[in-house]
Amino acid sequence: MKKLIYFLLFLLPIIGYTQQNLLQDSPLEYAWKNVGNAGFSSWEVGYTSLAFSPSGQPYVAFSDREHAWDETVMKFDGTNWVIVGIAGFSAGYTNFTSLTFSPSGQPYVAYQDGVNSGKATVMKFDGTNWVIVGIAGFSAGYTSYTSLTFSPSGQPYVAYQDGGNSGKATVMKFDGANWVYIGTAGFSIDNALYTCLAFSPSGQSYVAYEDWGDSLKATVMKFDGTNWVNVGNAGFSAGRALFTSLAFSPSGQPYVAYKDYVNSKKATVMRFNGTDWENVGIAGFSGDNANSISLVFSPLGEPYVAYSDGSNSNKATVMKFDGTNWVNVGTAGFSIDGAGDTSLAFSSSGVPYVAYMDVGNDSKATVMKYDSVYIGINELKETKLSMYPNPATDKITVETSQTPIKSQLSIMNVNGQQLITRHITETKTQLDISSLPSGVYFVRLTNDRAVEVGKIVKQ
Repeated sequence: MKKLIYFLLFLLPIIGYTQQNLLQDSPLEYAWKNVGNAGFSSWEVGYTSLAFSPSGQPYVAFSDREHAWDETVMKFDGTNWVIVGIAGFSAGYTNFTSLTFSPSGQPYVAYQDGVNSGKATVMKFDGTNWVIVGIAGFSAGYTSYTSLTFSPSGQPYVAYQDGGNSGKATVMKFDGANWVYIGTAGFSIDNALYTCLAFSPSGQSYVAYEDWGDSLKATVMKFDGTNWVNVGNAGFSAGRALFTSLAFSPSGQPYVAYKDYVNSKKATVMRFNGTDWENVGIAGFSGDNANSISLVFSPLGEPYVAYSDGSNSNKATVMKFDGTNWVNVGTAGFSIDGAGDTSLAFSSSGVPYVAYMDVGNDSKATVMKYDSVYIGINELKETKLSMYPNPATDKITVETSQTPIKSQLSIMNVNGQQLITRHITETKTQLDISSLPSGVYFVRLTNDRAVEVGKIVKQ
């Protein structure tokens, strides 16, 4: 056995080199890494919303404490996160930010407008300034859970909980001159929370929400051209559903993700099969207490969910449905610390990105992406991993040449499964590996600026 292990250790540098080009689907080749600096905003943020421009740049909108919680949008220019227009461009404080792009590539932001009695306002960036779309505070009353998207014909639509209509769901669109209602204002039976708007491939508008008229369960309604009608049964979830997030599969099926109170507050995803709502995989597939759930389909047609993971100290976790099971995308709880207001989006090349309020960086904004670890390896040339003894039997010592800042040290098996994790603040860390079976393992150090990977053998 020892001879085989030493032989594998000898071969690993060769294998590692060839895998970089030949095994791009290997979990060992990918990791969650920061896009630019972690905590790139000037101060604390709220209601982070992530979207990609048609040219492929990630943008993040948020309520900005540095500017009295006014709205700010930043984009990543390939090197740094930079302000789009001016920081704090809204007239006053904002809540429930929703960011999207027009077909022509202009960023639009919808929000609850603090200086307009909490009503809905939409602004767009015209290339120089942020300007109001229509009038500020166009809704009948205060709004919550604003959700902004564009119709296939290029018109901006906003769904929200409508304080001017007893807290029910309302959808409005901008017709080029005014904001007008789609169907009846306040069309839901009762209060509608966590309103989420999406268009089917055929161009019909759908809204998902937590339905106070049906025991706080999930309901989805669509506009049939005249009226808002239920999609399947109202209140189709088994119990209370929070953080409802709606998306369409490439084949046109509506999917809804939510925090499932019947299943230990875990994440559940359901889809409408044309007749009934059915679970996608198992109900309650995540760890306990999933918050800020964001559902998106990858370019390959796989549903992904990002959420704040209560079973991992409220850190960010992303999972996808592989056709049979919900599986982690990379490491569960991959953020340095707690992640609030998680927002998921895909680049045009199919790379998942997550924006969030980063507790580990003074509650500033951070964006991470799941990409090849080799892009980040040894970006800090002066930071090298030293591991000894190697081979080892019960303990190993890992050294780095610089004091790590908010670094995470992980040991993974050859299948990419994370077995041991430590947050480190010293240059030298000792790990107990006595419980690991004999074999080859990978040691990975991740921090705000780089990812480094080494190999060890456990005898």
